[in-house]
Amino acid sequence: MQKLPEKLYLAEQVREMDRIAIEEHGIPGIDLMRKAGRDVFQLIQKYYQTYKITVFCGAGNNAGDGYVIAKLAMDAGVKVKLYYLSKPGNLKGDAMLAYQDYIQAGGMEVAFDSKVGVDNCIIVDALLGTGLNREVSGYYAEAITVINNSTNPVVSVDIPSGLNADTGYIMGDAVKADYTVSFIALKQGMFSGFAAEYCGKVVFSSLGITDDVLQQVEYSSRLLSHCSLPKRHRCAHKGNNGHVLVVGGDDGFSGAIRLAAEATLRAGAGLVTVATRKRHSSFINIGRPELMCHGIEQANELIPLLKKASVVVIGPGLGRTQWAQDLFNLVAGFDKPIICDADALVLIAERGLYNDQWVLTPHPGEAARLLNCSTNDIAKDRFKAVSQLQKKYGGVMVLKGAGTLICNGEQISVSPTGNPGMASGGMGDTLAGILGGLVAQNMALFPAASSAVYVHGKAADLSVQQEGEIGLLASDLMPYIRNLVNQ
Repeated sequence: MQKLPEKLYLAEQVREMDRIAIEEHGIPGIDLMRKAGRDVFQLIQKYYQTYKITVFCGAGNNAGDGYVIAKLAMDAGVKVKLYYLSKPGNLKGDAMLAYQDYIQAGGMEVAFDSKVGVDNCIIVDALLGTGLNREVSGYYAEAITVINNSTNPVVSVDIPSGLNADTGYIMGDAVKADYTVSFIALKQGMFSGFAAEYCGKVVFSSLGITDDVLQQVEYSSRLLSHCSLPKRHRCAHKGNNGHVLVVGGDDGFSGAIRLAAEATLRAGAGLVTVATRKRHSSFINIGRPELMCHGIEQANELIPLLKKASVVVIGPGLGRTQWAQDLFNLVAGFDKPIICDADALVLIAERGLYNDQWVLTPHPGEAARLLNCSTNDIAKDRFKAVSQLQKKYGGVMVLKGAGTLICNGEQISVSPTGNPGMASGGMGDTLAGILGGLVAQNMALFPAASSAVYVHGKAADLSVQQEGEIGLLASDLMPYIRNLVNQ
């Protein structure tokens, strides 16, 4: 598949690029529209051998793209149906020119109703573009239902209709596409939250707009593309790669601390110490003797271990008992990097703590607790939520989920890796461990968090290639983690 650009933008920023290209660089808007239509039609020709095409056109330039695609299909001898939801006579500018080209070529259009036929065809979704700012309703909602209820392949023009280009939230309902061809620049909402269910495979077309146009507009976030771990010096020893203290594993949760600790080793930490309940400490390193395990029943027993550590990971299996709170209170005063996950996030929310030397890794439910809001509030704008979390609690924020977001207050990274098989116990513990291992190797918090998220998701993607997503275990990621941090 195509390697996508790393820079992501808001819809308004992409519209500004479009304006600059047309008004300042003299590129006719109709030429851009025709190029967009050609790129979509060429994708259909590439991936679908025998077909007829049904185009759903709305209003504005998105509809114009649809009319261009319909004309190109007709010119190629493909049977075309076109349904409009906004009267073509209301079209303006370039969209009207595209409509007129289609009609002059002998094209026919039919007003949409909910009983239209969409059997045995490729559906082109040219209903709604990136300017959508309210819930889809009326005929548009009905058209989306018709498209989604069919069994036909769907190609969306620029963005699936009904998906918010800035947030990835579904505006009432949205088209579920097999392919989405995004123009000029990639929109950030296509890579986080619900977007994973709706965009299908994203294909990018610059429409020939050059970098000098893009460079005039600041990007809003960045798509991760790799893990950047520095190469080790040939004379390196374990002390050069950090000493991570992993704290947690209350009764019934010894597995969580074991997963986090092994992931820390696999990510490259020089030494890993586990602080857990005494009844767990004697068996946690069975099968992984490289782990140094200590039974801790009183908080003051943790002090000597903290003095030796360069990084602390706290939260996996920690629980919320007095034992957990006492350990957390000690770690919260640690003056070196802290990775906080799971129950540690609950304790942070209760105390309202702030620290510029930690990384918090909440899933949406934990994020909602930290911001005292609902999970739906988080889902409505994950980009806003991760920025609010960082501002309130400091450090680096990792908002987990499809299209995990990483924010340090100045920039946001978006991870394209990961799959639904990761919806199983222990995955968050593993991510916390990877993160601790990378920070231990002298990576700054933001690049370490970004690389950890990328590696975590990519390891899961590699792990499911042979056996599928269902039944994926957190421990299945371990050999792939090692492989990825060495690339």
